[in-house]
Amino acid sequence: MSGVSPNQVQDLAWLLRGLGEEVPVIRGSVLLSSDGMMKAADGFDRASAEQLAALASGLFSIARSAGTKFDDSNEVRQVVAELKSSQLYISWAGYNSVLAVLAEETADPAVVGFEMARLIKAVRPFLHTAARPAAVPSDRNRAF
Repeated sequence: MSGVSPNQVQDLAWLLRGLGEEVPVIRGSVLLSSDGMMKAADGFDRASAEQLAALASGLFSIARSAGTKFDDSNEVRQVVAELKSSQLYISWAGYNSVLAVLAEETADPAVVGFEMARLIKAVRPFLHTAARPAAVPSDRNRAF
C-alpha cells in the first residue's frame, strides 16, 4: 500500500475497503479512537460499526490493564478472539487509534495480522487520533 495524500485524511474508509479487498475473508473492519469512537468503517452498517468500536475499545483497554499488571507495560500489539464462526483482531494503529477486523473462521491469522500490520505501517501518521481536550465545568455543573 502506498502513502496517503493529505486530502484523503477525511475519509479513511477507503483504506479499510482496500484491506477487505486484499484479504477477502475479512467480513468488515473499523478504525476507532482508543476511547471507542468510530472514525471509519467498512463492511458494517453504522450501528454495528459503532458497537464493534465500543467492544474493541473495551477489549483493548482490558489487554492494556493486563499488560500493566503482568508485563510492566501497557503496550498492546494485538488482541485476538476466536468466536464461534468468526475471528476478531484488534490492533494498535497509532496514537490513540485502534483497528478492529472481523474475519471468517477460516481466515489464516498470520495473513490477517500481516495485512493489518502492513496497512498500519504504511499510513500510521494518518491514523493518529488527537487527544480530547479536558471538559471545562460550567457554572451550572459546579458543586457548591
